[in-house]
Amino acid sequence: MKIAIVSGSQRPESQSLKVARYLEKRVAKLCEGTSVYLLELGSGPLPLWDQSMFTGDPSPLKEAWAPVSAELTEADAIIVVTPEWHGMVPPALKNFLLLCSKELANKPGLIVSVSASLGGSYPVAELRTSGYKNNHICWIPDHVIIRHVSKMLNGEPSSDEEKMVAGRCDHALRILVEYGKALRAVRESGVTDYETYAFGM
Repeated sequence: MKIAIVSGSQRPESQSLKVARYLEKRVAKLCEGTSVYLLELGSGPLPLWDQSMFTGDPSPLKEAWAPVSAELTEADAIIVVTPEWHGMVPPALKNFLLLCSKELANKPGLIVSVSASLGGSYPVAELRTSGYKNNHICWIPDHVIIRHVSKMLNGEPSSDEEKMVAGRCDHALRILVEYGKALRAVRESGVTDYETYAFGM
């Protein structure tokens, strides 16, 4: 089992990255034998999507995307950690989803939204509404919202609120792993035809 984690903030050393690293450690503890690939969009931003993704010619975008694509293709599940910027998912994360195609197809995704205050719900709605269309990711029903994130997951959980958040994270991770196992059968079934039906409707 391999899980990919995307820290979707464009800021280096962001709260999203802190949460992503926390989840990386929890995956290792809860799911023995599971490897993790962590993609940090804050320190290694990807080039913006352009038409070269649809051509057979080499391009700087394809060159930058190739190693990321290889890691994602090997993954059985993905966790997307997103901050809420003005009620939206950051541009770097939207760009990442535009670049993805078959890498995420029929793989379960867990949305983890972080907020500096009491927000965090809008990115969840945005990703569920449009974040799956052409990459065919399957968002699982559970998601996590971490509010007042600067006070959360900085060490061993202490307050009741922090313990609740940590428990919710563990619960969602366990479910994600089981979806990862189950959806492998769909991917191996041979029923998908993403050469003919590459784009969602």
